[in-house]
Amino acid sequence: MGHHAWLTLCILSARRAGALLWRVLFLAALWWLLSGDWSASWYIGLPSVLLALWLSLRLLPAGQLRFSPRGLLTYGLFFFVESVRGGLQVAHLALSPRSALRPALLDIRLRLPPGMGQVLLVNTLSLQPGTLVVDLSGTCLRLHVLDDRVATEAKVRRAEAHIARLLAGGGA
Repeated sequence: MGHHAWLTLCILSARRAGALLWRVLFLAALWWLLSGDWSASWYIGLPSVLLALWLSLRLLPAGQLRFSPRGLLTYGLFFFVESVRGGLQVAHLALSPRSALRPALLDIRLRLPPGMGQVLLVNTLSLQPGTLVVDLSGTCLRLHVLDDRVATEAKVRRAEAHIARLLAGGGA
């Protein structure tokens, strides 16, 4: 094995080890938060964390998905703001004296390529009040909306941009 190949292997191994460490820390922190810092719960928690780690590595091997911590923060903020905004819009529609609903099916061509980015986009839009993904075929998204006057395509484009930044080139 040449010097360059050995160095590349070491770098890849270090990245995988780092990804593995972050997963273990995330899963352990998640268990700690859910168990309420009850030290006896680790008899169940440690095997659970190890099982979850094994499953996560089987489903998504280390190093295959990269994301930007800054992108994660801005995506989380975007998701929160859009959830509140959508909730207020749906509440307004539901509580208005006359039915102001104008439901529609919209077809929107996506800019994100097929893969993890589209999966995250579909889940993001389906969790937003007032929208529901009906179908995804290639790069064509069919979306049900409660009010066709809302700028839904602009909302999809903002979500795509946040997801692309979140995935930082590793699947967007």
